[in-house]
Amino acid sequence: MALDRSGGRNVHIYATDDPTQTVLGGLVLTNGVTNNNFYSMIEIFLVFRSTFSLQDIDGVTIDRNDHPLQPGKYYVTGSFSINNEPLLTRALSLSTGTRHESFRSAVRARDGRCVITGQVALSAHLNGWVGFKAAHVFPLAYEGYWDDQNYNRWITRPPATGMPINSVQNGLLLRADIHELFDSYFFSINPDDNHKIVCFMPDGCNIAGKCLDLQFLNDPNRPVDQLLRWHFRQAVLTNMKGAGEPIFEHDFPPGSDMAGEIRSGPKAAERMEFELFSRLVAHNYTE
Repeated sequence: MALDRSGGRNVHIYATDDPTQTVLGGLVLTNGVTNNNFYSMIEIFLVFRSTFSLQDIDGVTIDRNDHPLQPGKYYVTGSFSINNEPLLTRALSLSTGTRHESFRSAVRARDGRCVITGQVALSAHLNGWVGFKAAHVFPLAYEGYWDDQNYNRWITRPPATGMPINSVQNGLLLRADIHELFDSYFFSINPDDNHKIVCFMPDGCNIAGKCLDLQFLNDPNRPVDQLLRWHFRQAVLTNMKGAGEPIFEHDFPPGSDMAGEIRSGPKAAERMEFELFSRLVAHNYTE
């Protein structure tokens, strides 16, 4: 059963000139989100035709500054439309792997730790990587979309074998639970604000508001900002636009009716295609 991303919101967004007070979107407010961040995120899911501002419930204009955003209702002034940028569904099940072997090895060799939490893979010298996953920033399942948009142009260090989507510049080593949150767009990295981690759901890992460290950022093989920006935009659209996208079930124990549950839920065709692709790649590239 799909869950609702809007249930825990404590920031709500409306248009000042809408008498129906239809909610345009909202946010589960976590540590580190500033007024300036809020403006920038609204500019992702709303397309403005002119300058705009935000007002609180008392009609006071919110300055675009680094003060912490406060919970409440906010009203958008100005002319705008809703962004219809494509959302790429990511609904990996726990038993699925979509990481090409050379990609996985390159990401492990570069990072050696979860780049979000800093937890080191202590058994890496013994080739022990239990609890760590090499995650694609842009999902491998949508390689066709990658090719259509010519995202290859952002890759300066292509892999020795395979396609550019499997470049180390499209990967992060993450703790397994953090990988799941990343793929679900529960958090993302904002490359335009000191590579700050922005959480869109309650932060149980104490990562919200922290920035990626210089050890990672100074590595010439790190993920390119264009791909991190793509993921951040997807996270904003997934979590903040309208009621937000559904949170899909991904834990399908042996014997459960995965196909039936997917077919009965939202975005059934997209999810089924993604799951089938994931299992096919997992079969071909066993970890």
